[in-house]
Amino acid sequence: MRITDLMIKETMIMDLQATTKDGAIEELIASLEASGRINDRALFKEMIYKREAESSTGIGGGIAMPHAKTKAVNEATVVFAKSSKGVEFESLDGEPAKVFFMIAAPEGAANTHLRTLAALSRLLIDTDFIDKLMKTQTPDEVSKLFDAKQAEEEAAKEAKEAKKEAAKAQKTPAVIVGNPNSDEFVVAVTACPTGIAHTFMAEDALIKKATEMGVNIRVETNGSEGAQNVLTADEIRRAKGVIVAADKKVEMDRFDGKPVLQRPVSDGIRKSEELIRKALNGDAPIYRSQGKGNAEEAKAEKTSVGSKIYKDLMNGISHMLPFVVGGGILLAISFLFEQVLGTENSIVKLLQTIGGGTGAFHFLIPILAGFIAMSIGDRPALMPGMVGGLMAVNSNAGFLGGLAAGFLAGYVVIFLRKALAGLPKALEGLKPILLYPVFGLLIAGAIVFYVFDPIFGGINTWLVNVLNNLGTGNAVILGLILGGMMAIDMGGPFNKAAYAFSIGVFTSSGNTNGAMMAAVMAGGMAPPLAIALATTFFKNKFTEQERKSGLTNYVLGLSFITEGAIPFAAADPLRVLTSCIVGSAIAGGLTQLWQINLPAPHGGIFVAALANHALLFLLAVAIGSVVSALILGLWKKTLKAN
Repeated sequence: MRITDLMIKETMIMDLQATTKDGAIEELIASLEASGRINDRALFKEMIYKREAESSTGIGGGIAMPHAKTKAVNEATVVFAKSSKGVEFESLDGEPAKVFFMIAAPEGAANTHLRTLAALSRLLIDTDFIDKLMKTQTPDEVSKLFDAKQAEEEAAKEAKEAKKEAAKAQKTPAVIVGNPNSDEFVVAVTACPTGIAHTFMAEDALIKKATEMGVNIRVETNGSEGAQNVLTADEIRRAKGVIVAADKKVEMDRFDGKPVLQRPVSDGIRKSEELIRKALNGDAPIYRSQGKGNAEEAKAEKTSVGSKIYKDLMNGISHMLPFVVGGGILLAISFLFEQVLGTENSIVKLLQTIGGGTGAFHFLIPILAGFIAMSIGDRPALMPGMVGGLMAVNSNAGFLGGLAAGFLAGYVVIFLRKALAGLPKALEGLKPILLYPVFGLLIAGAIVFYVFDPIFGGINTWLVNVLNNLGTGNAVILGLILGGMMAIDMGGPFNKAAYAFSIGVFTSSGNTNGAMMAAVMAGGMAPPLAIALATTFFKNKFTEQERKSGLTNYVLGLSFITEGAIPFAAADPLRVLTSCIVGSAIAGGLTQLWQINLPAPHGGIFVAALANHALLFLLAVAIGSVVSALILGLWKKTLKAN
């Protein structure tokens, strides 16, 4: 498949008018929308910004490749654009971006599409090719340039394959990329979250640089199609060092005992020579899959304790959320049916069984604890973590006990790895199937049973009593805090912390749990609704594209999807975040002032009828949204007329 089959002429922008990153993204998305290649502009934009939040797609060298893989895309498409002035795109080298490729891939993208996108990514490492692109004047010239370059690359690939086949026929060793006469050999793995662009650009950059340096290299890619060119055990054994240029988790146990450089995928693109040289010289920490620490590991780049705890916690919460949403929605539906059909109805019982305490909700804390443990101690820690979480549920230690059990199990497995490191190699195979499970479960379980259950059970009981006996004033303050936290980062650590706290109370107490859920749900609904209102009633403060995007926030806000406000917050963080935090705090506080109880963890307006004061709940959301919209609308400057 040709690259130009995806890079259609109708979408090309030969003179990008935008002067900012947000403006460039808007202009590129507008081209996709105008050509009918996307079906949900707001969702696609949200996914583009989600990818940008992980790391800038301004890869340097004047190139930017914003991309997303989502159901909002009708057909795989690449929008080509160039800017004569350049756009500040937060590029990795700090330079303006002048050539843009917005990649839109559908969720079920065909393998041929993914391979074509990978081929496009590899071409962009060639600086001479980029210079030629900048000199094009028409879409036809762009298409001809890409067709010619792709044909050249394919011919070179065919020649290389023919050389390999000839080597096999003569029973000579196959040629590895680089200088076949050199003993210098390294291996690498590249991976990025979407697996569309950066993965393959890093691969190509490493291969080209290794060729220039006379170094043999083998690169494994972890892209959208899965792992390709998978490294063999013999290659890993022979390599002087390993480069892992990845922004997502890759299989690491195979590198035990090797010098391993773990860097972002962007370093594979822009710092390929540095990485290869360090890998060759052994200037990297020795990786120990079984936790065998030594002096060389001290050289590893350290992550702050706070960042490590947050990463482990988010791993647990992200795996728990499907149980919260799935079970919570079914539970909410059962409450609606219960009001009409009665508590003894078979449908009501079925929904409550599937979603409630003996179904999905029964797994919340064990899943949370298990995946926190797995983030710390890898797979051997999963089982002790889940069992510890289940013990916390059964003993009334609840959410707090489950959190503690997860962290405990993870570090118990790390301790066991170090303690059992000196065992004979003949017993190595027994560790993961016998020693870690048995001793991990025994130690973690005993500590949970004798220490955590009494301590956190007492804390949980005290917390429930405090919440159940809060005076109106204290409850309002808590509601203000929880509601405001939902808008601070709209899906980030503060938002997740508030939501996780409310879920913890929701699963372990009486009537108060619904009160906390009312506060966070109102606080989470307000930001997108405020954006929608502001773009509707203060039209002269927003661009046409922002006004169109604002309309979708009515649906997102009513559905309790706070992330709908993220693109606006990214474009104007001071005004948007400040106004949204104020409105969300007011909405959360009002739910407590009016003693609203909402026994559902998700659903927005669709579960509002479950609240003990449904109309007051909707009023709290409306007041918070209007306050935020007014602050934003009055504060934001009027756009200058063109």
